[in-house]
Amino acid sequence: MTISVFRRTLLVGTLGLALGAGLLGQAVAGEQLGNIKKAGEIKIGLEGTYPPFSFVDESGKLSGFEVELSEALAKELGVKVKLQATPWDGILAALESKRLDAVVNQVTISEERKKKYDFSKPYTVSGIQALVLKKNVDTIKTADDLAGKKVGVGLGTNYEQWLKDNQPKAIIKTYNDDPTKFQDLRIGRIDAILIDRLAALEYAKKAPDTAAAGDAFSRQEAGIALRKGEPELLAAVNQALDKLRADGTLKKLSEKYFNADVTQ
Repeated sequence: MTISVFRRTLLVGTLGLALGAGLLGQAVAGEQLGNIKKAGEIKIGLEGTYPPFSFVDESGKLSGFEVELSEALAKELGVKVKLQATPWDGILAALESKRLDAVVNQVTISEERKKKYDFSKPYTVSGIQALVLKKNVDTIKTADDLAGKKVGVGLGTNYEQWLKDNQPKAIIKTYNDDPTKFQDLRIGRIDAILIDRLAALEYAKKAPDTAAAGDAFSRQEAGIALRKGEPELLAAVNQALDKLRADGTLKKLSEKYFNADVTQ
């Protein structure tokens, strides 16, 4: 065998191995739906501390809009749901490391996040809202009013990024959990919190000394976050959401927890 023939043979063999490895990787990456069906359950992550989306009720069980949505989604997929309460700052990492199959936790669909994750069709439509003490409700109407204010946001959330982009003069305080953030607002350590408008309205009902200040700053849509490279799972999730929307389940759950249809 000549050197040139040997090189061509080696090159073809190497390309064949690379192609085979690539196809194997794609096959493995696309097996999640089959694995879920085989296991008979889908592992869904949510915080469990974010009412009315997910919270622990008086009996100690996880409840809320996204809890019931997850249960309905699993039913449509023909499996059981295993809900895993996970702090926000670790929930997407848990998805990436395959400890979770999906995240149903008001994950806002953004261009930046779509580079790392696949998202289902939106299941809620809301906005970024400032929550303040009721006595200060007239002090914040626009993003300009946040300048010089101490504003609490979840660490690594779209609220933190929005604040950096739209009001760099705000004094940003980040939190790993919601209870501490709300407590700091009520005792005056911070002037405002940026959260989902729906969550702000719900919290204000339970804490009448707080109020949503002004209109929502921007529109945001939440979708179910999945790992990239799982087209079959994404299609199945979207099909399930379409069914739940068509048969009125989504609207019914929304009206149960928000007294309004916030799903479109």
